[in-house]
Amino acid sequence: MAADFRFCPQCATSLEWVSRAEDGGDKLRLRCMACDWTHWNNPTPVLAAIIEYRGQVLLARNAAWSGRMFALITGFMEAGETPEEGIAREIKEETNLDVLSLDLVGVADFQRMNQVIITYHAVAEGEISLSPELVEYKLLDPQDVMCWPAGTGLALAQWLRGRGIEPRFIEFPRRED
Repeated sequence: MAADFRFCPQCATSLEWVSRAEDGGDKLRLRCMACDWTHWNNPTPVLAAIIEYRGQVLLARNAAWSGRMFALITGFMEAGETPEEGIAREIKEETNLDVLSLDLVGVADFQRMNQVIITYHAVAEGEISLSPELVEYKLLDPQDVMCWPAGTGLALAQWLRGRGIEPRFIEFPRRED
């Protein structure tokens, strides 16, 4: 993600990789040599929800995804809201469901995307109506959910284990790099 920044947002000078002493030792970061602006490249917090709806788990497919991958409802916090308010808002915006209760499942790093994922179990009610961001959903009994071996899939596996269900994982073909 840091490589996406090429110019200083304050003065438009080209950024350079510069190592400087900071708390904890030298850090290599993109920095502006003209105005001393630093691109910190801190991880972005992402909210995720394991939605329990009428005793089943709701998984959805994003309109931007190719294939038939289904996943948890996720989104970003807005300024001024708590993580709980943010995930309740995301659930409402993306599924039209109202959250009855929220429990924190866990917080995990997702370094591939430079994110920290905050996952909640949400019990929700209402009538499902997907936003244009989502094209399809499915409801599965918890024991029938297949987890994926990264990001929110690991949080889903943790939640299943907490319910006494041994998670099963989807196997993805290995990529040749």
